[in-house]
Amino acid sequence: MLYLPSIMQKDFDFVAIGDTTTDAFIRLKDASVHCDIDKENCQLCVGFGEKIPYEFVKVVRAVGNSANAAVSASRLGLKSAIVSNLGDDQNGKECLEELGKNNVSTYFTKIHTGKNTNYHYVLWYEDDRTILIKHEDYDYSFPKEVGSPKWIYLSSIGNGEKAFSFHNEVAEHLAKNPEVKLAFQPGTFQINAGYEKLKDIYNRTEIFFVNVGEAKKIIGKDEDDIKKLLAAVHSLGPKIVVITDGPRGAYVYDGNNVWKMPKYPDPKPPLERTGAGDSFASTFVSALALGLTIEEAMTWAPINSMSVVQYVGAQEGLLTQEKLKEYLANAPADYKPIKI
Repeated sequence: MLYLPSIMQKDFDFVAIGDTTTDAFIRLKDASVHCDIDKENCQLCVGFGEKIPYEFVKVVRAVGNSANAAVSASRLGLKSAIVSNLGDDQNGKECLEELGKNNVSTYFTKIHTGKNTNYHYVLWYEDDRTILIKHEDYDYSFPKEVGSPKWIYLSSIGNGEKAFSFHNEVAEHLAKNPEVKLAFQPGTFQINAGYEKLKDIYNRTEIFFVNVGEAKKIIGKDEDDIKKLLAAVHSLGPKIVVITDGPRGAYVYDGNNVWKMPKYPDPKPPLERTGAGDSFASTFVSALALGLTIEEAMTWAPINSMSVVQYVGAQEGLLTQEKLKEYLANAPADYKPIKI
């Protein structure tokens, strides 16, 4: 195991922490979706034991919640880096190249000899997807050279005791660097771990991002009142809680005020929804890192989400700051946060 030899850059604005993967998008042709009457608990169905036709495969390198966030921050003009783990295979080399193309520093990326790089399969049907995931078993350790960037953005990493020990290292680093702000967008394994195992992270979090379903799972209660749901998550430690609710928009609570933000109008029906949540969260944090207020950040985040779902994969549609501001200038009159 070794750090990638590259030039160390100081004073990062944004350091993302989490696993990096390659996504192979398989465009399904012959499938169906079955949901509850309220369009929840949906299942993707294909014929069991049959040969299932597909239209094409598109491979997208260097993605995952944290990689997507690092690229998003870079596109918006921040000095961005990623703490991640890759194998020494061809997949890993291509992921490194892709991050470099997007001006994301890989100085804190570790290359694990004899290990594979994460590779996920995305079953893409109509405008949504089901992802087959596998996190490789890496020896996680936190590089102390990260120092004190403006923001650390923590998201999805693998499961197991090594991963939980890694979270403790992150918490210890944050305790030694109190000026660093933490954004936490928990991944599947982090949500399943529960609050108690990650309470030091929750208590240190400046801003926390989940969707409605994830928030309910975290608090262990099927709470439909959004204000109560926000307050319940806030009570776990985060100073600011953001809960997204798909086409219904997003809600933000800072301990005093609750805002609702509508989504930005789609110029055409979404093509594919991978990365919508990552682009929302990372854009929100990037706006704060650039000195904007919470309410201003709320107007930025949905624009990048709107753009991302017009493309295949989580990064192709990520906007520059200039382009995002163009969309904002042309927003409808009711596109603004409202206190509720």
